[in-house]
Parts: sequence; C-alpha cells; structure tokens
Amino acid sequence: MLTGQYKSPDDFEENDFRRHLPRFSKENFPKNLQLVETFKKLAQRKGCTTGQLTLAWILAQSEQFIVIPGTTKVKNLEENVGAANVKLTQEEIQQIRTACQNADIAGDRYPQIYSKFSFADSAPLKK
Repeated sequence: MLTGQYKSPDDFEENDFRRHLPRFSKENFPKNLQLVETFKKLAQRKGCTTGQLTLAWILAQSEQFIVIPGTTKVKNLEENVGAANVKLTQEEIQQIRTACQNADIAGDRYPQIYSKFSFADSAPLKK
C-alpha cells in the first residue's frame, strides 16, 4: 500500500490475500491512503518512489534492520534495490516517523478469526 500504486482494494488481483484484511476493506482503504499521500510528497521531494522511501526509512533505523520485500516482477525488484541509494537526513527520518505516529490507521491488521493467534511486533525503532 505504501508504494502508492493502489487506490482501492479493487486494484488488488482476485487472489490477493489483502482483499481479506480489514485495513484494505472498501470502508477503511480511503482512510489509510492519507499516510500514503504524505509518503508520496516526501518521495517526490527526494526524487525517489514511495516504495523506495519506505524501504530507505526501514534501512535507516539500524544496521541490524534488513528489508525483505516480496515481488514477482523484475521491475519491482529493481525499484526495491534502488532504495539502498536513497539517503535520508535525520530530519527526514523524524518526519516520516512523526507521520506514522500521527496516522489514524483504520481497520484491524488481521480479520477477527486470527485473534486466537499471537503475532509479534516489529523490533523497536531507534528514536
């Protein structure tokens, strides 16, 4: 979603798992696009794609962080690799963090049926 390529859940292929996740429902999707718009503006200023900005931000957290983006298309792989060339300033890193913290994310991460499973949070991000 943070790549900015999707405008609605209808953009997902029929067999895409995200069609079943509450955050990507027709009701919640437009609300969650607000954060994507913030990322788009920052990416345009950096001269990179929204996906590259997102991956660069993850990489900027620590040398112990790695990204494992999934893709089935060579062009997406090439774009993802390009994220290693995006250098963020401390101000930009903080700007992204603030946008994420202030985002009003709508919808649960997983459907209610998955509530019996335990999912771990990501490693803490450096401040």
